[in-house]
Amino acid sequence: MKTTATQRLTAGKALLQRELAHYFQTPTAYIVGALFLAVSAGLFFSAYFIFERVEMRRFFSMLPLLLAVIIPALSMRLIAEERRRGTWEILSTLPIGNLEIILSKFLAAWITGLFLLLPTVLFAFSVSATGALDFGPVVGGYIGAVLLVAVYSAIGVFASSLTSNEIVALITALVLSLSLALLDAFLILIPTGLLPFFEFLSVGQHFKGFAKGLLDSRSIVYFISLSSGFLMLALYRLNRQR
Repeated sequence: MKTTATQRLTAGKALLQRELAHYFQTPTAYIVGALFLAVSAGLFFSAYFIFERVEMRRFFSMLPLLLAVIIPALSMRLIAEERRRGTWEILSTLPIGNLEIILSKFLAAWITGLFLLLPTVLFAFSVSATGALDFGPVVGGYIGAVLLVAVYSAIGVFASSLTSNEIVALITALVLSLSLALLDAFLILIPTGLLPFFEFLSVGQHFKGFAKGLLDSRSIVYFISLSSGFLMLALYRLNRQR
């Protein structure tokens, strides 16, 4: 019997709810979230008390690297665990396609990543209590962070689609995410002719504009395209195996 769009949507929604429940009914999200908050708060406030500037640019400058480590830790299990536990075959019998599976798992990782970011909003209010904080760069930085979490979540889904081993998925996602996050640190070594290409690939180069309060449409397209690209790679991988 042919599966209708409504059935696929309902099954996708149920899968999303299951994935979110797994994150928030197990210690995973809380442990990773506490680690992220502790590290980001320590780095942010130590820098703030040293430089005594009423701004959050130093916090946002750390985000590409911090999230490149945290989000893969959240997303490594998404598909790899299904295969390891033998539940992938059961999932494949449901009235749902690979596209809905990919999107549901991506949205679960993305939403959970955004919840990890939520407590850091308190940093802005803490700083604003000591002086006049320009909220333009703060809002821009968080918009960029939302897109950044989407990219790393998509990378995590792709990495998890490659293997049934969660550690292998974690390492793969870390390599890809950290390569994008650290690329701008090595731009000085890139030949002049290739520099524009590698600047375009660098997550840090695109994120800097958001941290300054600049919403560049080219950077928005970059983040959306990169997220979509990795999700399409994951979909291609699953379609070949199903």
